[in-house]
Order: sequence, then C-alpha cells, then structure tokens
Amino acid sequence: MNQRSLRDRLLAAWVTAGGLGYAPFAKGTFGTLAGIAVAALIGYGAPDQYYLPLVLVAAMVAAVGGAAAGKWAEQRYGRKDPGQFVMDEVAGYLVTVAWVGFPGWTHLLVGFFFFRAFDNIKPFPCRRLEKVPHGWGIVLDDLMAGVYSLAVVIACRYFFADYFPVPEPV
Repeated sequence: MNQRSLRDRLLAAWVTAGGLGYAPFAKGTFGTLAGIAVAALIGYGAPDQYYLPLVLVAAMVAAVGGAAAGKWAEQRYGRKDPGQFVMDEVAGYLVTVAWVGFPGWTHLLVGFFFFRAFDNIKPFPCRRLEKVPHGWGIVLDDLMAGVYSLAVVIACRYFFADYFPVPEPV
C-alpha cells in the first residue's frame, strides 16, 4: 500500500466518522450517532468535573480536524459539503451536549432530536455560514446548529426539569 492510499484511507475514515457517512440514507443522522458515542464515552469514562472540558476539546478537535480535511473531502467526493462528510455533525452535536457535568441519556437524546432538526432547518445564519470557503463552510453551520440546540435543551431542562434526571456522579 502506497503512502497516498494510506493517507486517503485515514482521511476518509476520519471525515466519515469511521464509515458512518457511507450510510445508504440519512448520512448526517448516522454521523450524529458518533457524537452520541463520544459524549457517552466521556460521560461514563471521566469524572463529572471533566465532562465539559473534554466535550469541548472533542468538539474542537472534530471541528478543526474536519475543517482541515474539508477541501480533501470535496475533491474526493466531487461536491461541496459532500454527504459522506459527517465529522461536522459530530462537532455540532458535541456543542449541543456541552454541559457542566455529564447530563445523562435524556439530555443526549433530546439534544440529538433538536440538533438534527436545526441542522436540517438551518436557521439564520447557518445557511450563510455554509458559504465560508474551504472546510470551514462545511463545519460552521453545524456548530451554529449545535449552539441553537444547546439553547433549546437548556430551556427544556429549565421548564421540564422533572423529565431530565441527573445521573449519579461517576
């Protein structure tokens, strides 16, 4: 295997979140599942006080790494913001679940629902952010959808606190 082929395979594995971007339908939804897995692994694997910083670092790594691979992905898949590229969904979803302490499965699932909704609806300025050049245009709209989703989940937790049980600290 030559060096170029190995590099392309590693980049493809990265931008497709381990192949989830090759799902036959709803690629973004499948890609968001990788974000749930990362958040759950951090939530159950790290002490509670490290959840927020680790999720933010993971979101930053996904966003910066995704943006850096954006031009490659557009060339590889032959279009701007290719459907196979789902690392942007991972980054945006991790913004949605950025919480002080592990928020629990209810938060993760409600966040999933709202993130997918905002990512599809693309309220202002998400659609405009897609026009940013290079890989950042792929990633920024999902980060903004994550911010909107986090705001709605915060409101849900405030108004419907009884439905958001707080998990036991690890």
